[in-house]
Amino acid sequence: MKSVVKYVSLGLVLLIVGCKNEPTLQKYFVEKSENKDFTVLDVTPNILNLEKTKLSSNEKEVLESFDKVNILTFKADDKNQIQFEAEKRKISSILKDKKYESLIKVSMGKDGAEFKCIGKDEHIDEFILYGNRAENGLAVIRITGNDMNPTAVMEMLKLMQKSKIDVEQLKPLQELFK
Repeated sequence: MKSVVKYVSLGLVLLIVGCKNEPTLQKYFVEKSENKDFTVLDVTPNILNLEKTKLSSNEKEVLESFDKVNILTFKADDKNQIQFEAEKRKISSILKDKKYESLIKVSMGKDGAEFKCIGKDEHIDEFILYGNRAENGLAVIRITGNDMNPTAVMEMLKLMQKSKIDVEQLKPLQELFK
């Protein structure tokens, strides 16, 4: 009986320790998707409307390494500057986690942008681009996939230029930059 109690106790301890309640970018996206002040878009590579038969084998490989792009925006104005500053602090706090490796960081006074990733070298699972500007608001872009690399991101940007993007799906983003 004592051994059963020990194993149950050990199991409960492992369960409690294993279920960390730390904030993550993914949790932040889910939480804000129900908030009317935010715009959240999930975009798959299909939005590019590329004819796969006209792609090189390298371009096909790059396209297949991407799963989706999650975009979160918050439009700032004179009435919501306190909320804007609070959201900036939350995102910055999340991105301080050691799992997010910093690639580029730019600061221009109170405005800024960061480019981070999760993973190393040729095995990157997520790229994050975060930018904020007091007049416009903030945006967080998560590019998820399997075994991506920085070169693949550059190739994906080239593919986007070739694409026939369905602009209707991106209308909520246009509102942020008006």
